[in-house]
Amino acid sequence: MSRTIVVTGGATGIGRAVAERFVADGDEVVITGRRLAVLEKAAADLGVRAVVCDGTDPAQVERLLAELPPRIDVLVNNAGGNTDFAQPDAAGELGRLKANWLANLEANLLTAVLTTTALAPRIADGGAVIHLGSIAAARGAGSYGASKAALATWNLDVAAQLGPRGITSNVVAPGFTAETEFFQGQLPDSRRQTLLQATLTKREGRVADIAETIYFLASPAAHHLTAQVLHVNGGALTTR
Repeated sequence: MSRTIVVTGGATGIGRAVAERFVADGDEVVITGRRLAVLEKAAADLGVRAVVCDGTDPAQVERLLAELPPRIDVLVNNAGGNTDFAQPDAAGELGRLKANWLANLEANLLTAVLTTTALAPRIADGGAVIHLGSIAAARGAGSYGASKAALATWNLDVAAQLGPRGITSNVVAPGFTAETEFFQGQLPDSRRQTLLQATLTKREGRVADIAETIYFLASPAAHHLTAQVLHVNGGALTTR
């Protein structure tokens, strides 16, 4: 029996890989994103439905509900990113700092909060919610890392609220992952090599690594796994 999967930020990078993985299993997938042209191309390539939605805008999230089926089996909160690279002009250094922090909190935390809250009544009992975190949440990394750390903490609330319905909620936290727009073409080769050498596997992460982990968390095999952060980073960050 096919499931209905919603993947926010599903047109590129990890989100697209996640959508592709669920499609390969015969599931019905809806991807969302802000960029119409990019979203439409991904939808055509993958054979999925696409809905334009900026997850930081409550009105757009409300409109998204009208485009979705009454039952959703899996929600993947993938939308987000690091806004450090492109901030709008603001008044003075503190103004720019404030703009950066608010933008990262909106992109990485508020999108998940609004989308999950809006869709929760439609998530089927026994379903799954998966949020995209980051190794940065455990490493510092300014406003981006702080926003991902907040996401991991908020996930505990989601797991507690939805757990009585058999719905799990977890965070997948990638390390350095190639094939994404995250670094926006601004990663020097020296930095790339540093990140590579920090892993125990001595290879870059792949979007498929993250997609397979998310797929597992949405499977029956993971139904007793909730309120967790799963690190997928080749050992760059070790936990106990």
